[in-house]
Amino acid sequence: MENLNLAIGAVLLLAAIYMIRSLRALHNKMGRQTERLAKAIQNLTQQERENAKQSTRQIEAYIQLNSLLKFTASLPATRGWAASPDLLLSISQLVKEQKPKLVVELGSGVSTLVVAKSGAKKVISFDGDADYAEQTRTLIRQHGVRGVEVRLAPLMPYRGGANWYDPSKFKDLKNIDLLIVDGPQGGDNSDARYPALEVLLKKLSAKAIVILDDVNRTGERKLAEDFAKALPNHELRILDHEKLTAVISPK
Repeated sequence: MENLNLAIGAVLLLAAIYMIRSLRALHNKMGRQTERLAKAIQNLTQQERENAKQSTRQIEAYIQLNSLLKFTASLPATRGWAASPDLLLSISQLVKEQKPKLVVELGSGVSTLVVAKSGAKKVISFDGDADYAEQTRTLIRQHGVRGVEVRLAPLMPYRGGANWYDPSKFKDLKNIDLLIVDGPQGGDNSDARYPALEVLLKKLSAKAIVILDDVNRTGERKLAEDFAKALPNHELRILDHEKLTAVISPK
């Protein structure tokens, strides 16, 4: 009987040890999971704060833009694929300061209206999509703006594998004072906008300014840097916009 009691005691002791070790392991595992969860919540909160901060900046820029240009009709959505309000505000201020005679824009939309209402003498905006081009023409008519040509230039294969605007649509251009590169969209092709350098470089006036949106992306950043290299009397600035903007202007 004594041996049986000893055996039972030993089993109970081993069971207790096992339970203690299991509880410790479970506690440690839960602790690690809790730490990971807390870190994830902290990161999510940080991202939410950044998103809220960015949204506030865009709302402020939109309000300033509307106050500056006094739109008389509604506007389509900005941000996303479209230009963000901070870029539109910078474009408007630049046009008002520089008073360009000819502005050429790759990718039509709200920016076309902003350039025209800011005082550009002539605006030619290229779009590769017939529907988008017509939407921009309608927007221009609704706001009663003149001096704007929205030119349809269907996308076609270009050297290097990019689909770019039909180059023949640019043959009549010369002395471009302001070039805005915000198209074509390009999708996954990082070089989708690169043909702009080859096609339009020699059509720029001596004191032309080049604006490129989306330079947070590799392809657009390289295009901006190569534009700056091709214009030795110009300098490159990167504006801290939502999608980062490159401005290449005379020194």
